[in-house]
Amino acid sequence: MTVLNFPATRRIIRLPVAPKASSRIRFAPLQPPAAQALTPSEAVRLVEAMAVGEDCRIELTGPGDPLATADRALATLDALVARYPLARLSLATLGIGGDGLAKVLQQAGLAEIRLQVNAVDPSYLEKIYAWIRPGLKTLALPEAARILVAEQRQTVIAGKEAGLTVTIVTTVYPEHNGDHLEEIACAMAALGADGMVLVPCQTEEHGADIVLPAVDPAWLADAGRRCARHLPVETAAPDKGCMTAPPTVLSRLPQATASRPNVAVASSNGVDIDLHLGQTRTFLVYGRREDDLVSLLGTRPAPEPGGGTDRWRQLADRLADCFAILAASAGETPRQQLARVGITVLLGHDNIEGTVDALYGGGKKGKSGRKSG
Repeated sequence: MTVLNFPATRRIIRLPVAPKASSRIRFAPLQPPAAQALTPSEAVRLVEAMAVGEDCRIELTGPGDPLATADRALATLDALVARYPLARLSLATLGIGGDGLAKVLQQAGLAEIRLQVNAVDPSYLEKIYAWIRPGLKTLALPEAARILVAEQRQTVIAGKEAGLTVTIVTTVYPEHNGDHLEEIACAMAALGADGMVLVPCQTEEHGADIVLPAVDPAWLADAGRRCARHLPVETAAPDKGCMTAPPTVLSRLPQATASRPNVAVASSNGVDIDLHLGQTRTFLVYGRREDDLVSLLGTRPAPEPGGGTDRWRQLADRLADCFAILAASAGETPRQQLARVGITVLLGHDNIEGTVDALYGGGKKGKSGRKSG
């Protein structure tokens, strides 16, 4: 077997659709950059905004693990298949719960599971992970590591039985699993995995528990050749920060349109985005003036609390000219309901001026009003 360099021109659209994490790597920042999971309708709109072909490749991924919120992953697959029936759909996961979901995912249109396997020996996992949550609770790490090894084995088997391509993605952590890579390849090949991708970890110096040395390219090439004795191997670009979440793609989404030119903001002081969507009594509405400058256009009262889902229908009507709402936090139900009618709820705690400016294509400003680039 041969080792392939990951093609730079390969176009895979990675959609961050998973809000719930199943694990944390020791080498990730203690406070990683805030990431927002897309709703199913937002995911489709993002793909549409990228103007890709009907036979594109789409991967469901972080910021959490798609299988930790399986209903949401399935809803996203349904929405993507309806819009892009020829697309090749894959899902990146740690594999917890994959045994019982593989067939359902295949029937929903999934073609490939990209399984993150960083070790097949629990003792290695204990050196790599800060915590693993196989279910609703975070277990003691030794027990959780044993469960993860078993879950991943079953996910490979179930994935192959369901007719899915199973690709093993292994992040290489120097001094932690570098001497274990061929063992991973051998074990996964024996279970029927189709291929393996080696991703060198590139740690951030700020905010991580442990900073690892860089992976030597020559050493990685040799490791790839050894793994290729067992199954096809590719090497990919460094996994910056050793994070499972991809770089944010929300900068592409949303955009002002002729029918929805404005953005609403949940703020208590007119300076910061600091209110929960459901606690906001009055929204600030920003948009372009006649002279094309973006500024505060006025305010809109929110519907009274209560009323269930009807409250969000009323809010959508009151903000019918808005393409986005900026809020400090929001529940999944209102986010999904508003997304269906074309209003994206974006979460953050930044200052209003800079965030609104960024949405309209300007350089994001800090609280001093100066552009930060």
